[in-house]
Amino acid sequence: MEKAAMMRFSCILCRNREVVPTENVQQGKEDGDTDGRELAAGSVLLENMEIRCAEPQDVDAIASLEAACFPRAEAATREAIAQRVRTYPNHFFLLWDGNRLVSFVNGLVTDQPDLTDEMYENAAMHCEDGAWQMIFGVDTDPARRRQGLAGRVLERFIDAARAEGRQGVVLTCKERLIHYYAAFGFVDEGVSGSTHGNVVWHQMRLTFGC
Repeated sequence: MEKAAMMRFSCILCRNREVVPTENVQQGKEDGDTDGRELAAGSVLLENMEIRCAEPQDVDAIASLEAACFPRAEAATREAIAQRVRTYPNHFFLLWDGNRLVSFVNGLVTDQPDLTDEMYENAAMHCEDGAWQMIFGVDTDPARRRQGLAGRVLERFIDAARAEGRQGVVLTCKERLIHYYAAFGFVDEGVSGSTHGNVVWHQMRLTFGC
């Protein structure tokens, strides 16, 4: 499949909203203030939740969840989120449980191989034909963590980037979360040049094979 055809994958997901089928999913820690992917006892049912791309009316819900997941210095502002949704809504995957947003993953696409602080605030840096899919945040409602929700959206996000013909996916995380993302195939490249929120971040990369 040619790259131009593959790149329509995300847009197709936006038009044809995906209903997550009911199934048992092992619980795992995720996002925000989590510290790994150790499994808890039991499982959780994802009962026909919906994964779809962002729409303009979702900005307030996204901004509210972002503020609940990260300290103010690290969280994207409502203005930044609105700009992202206007510029690359098809790279904003939202998981809804009814009318409640419970998890999301987002990030721009670029030919630059490393994630920089400027990317967080400047949505104009997005390049739809870019080689690398960046991830700015993996957010889950604090009351719904340890249910595998973030992992479910992250896997869909990775699948879309692969189908679009990207070289891979890049994110930054705190040291305590390295092994969580490693479970999805990301490799730690060491301390990032990003100092977003005055925090030390590790850059992690998932490179797709040929």
